[in-house]
Amino acid sequence: CCFVVVVSFPFFLFVFLFLLSHNNSEMSLQGGKQFGQLKQQQEQDLDDHNAKVLQSGNYKDVEDLSDKLEEYKKQFMVFDEDHSGDIDMMELKRMMEKMGQPKTHLELKKMIAEVDSRNTGTIHYDDFLNMMLGSKSSVLKLILMFEGKKKEKEVPKGLPPKKSLADLP
Repeated sequence: CCFVVVVSFPFFLFVFLFLLSHNNSEMSLQGGKQFGQLKQQQEQDLDDHNAKVLQSGNYKDVEDLSDKLEEYKKQFMVFDEDHSGDIDMMELKRMMEKMGQPKTHLELKKMIAEVDSRNTGTIHYDDFLNMMLGSKSSVLKLILMFEGKKKEKEVPKGLPPKKSLADLP
């Protein structure tokens, strides 16, 4: 009797949670195929936005604009963890920590305020592009550019040269 209850309870709990999670009219986009679809949609939206930027001619003096837009799109997609189209303070905080540049909440608010043209407290893709392509220098832009240069270190190719005991100090 007790054995049946112990075995049945986890199964009942599993069925209950399954039905509860699938009873929502709005499907949760977590993992797998749906996550891939969400990423594709985000990439398509940013590609459409980049096409509009190229057509507008606002940044006609920027060299290799299409290549830079592609690079910035990829950066933005990494930083926008919840795929909302905005980088909020917590996403910026995690991004800065990953780059080895942890910041306080006050510093993060100042960085966002420096860039946020809509006064939403977030960095929208337009703001991100204006920051990266515009002439105005911001703290976030300097950090991102510094990180990009740091990653560009040339890695030696091939096998290292053979050394003998005479080569040692």
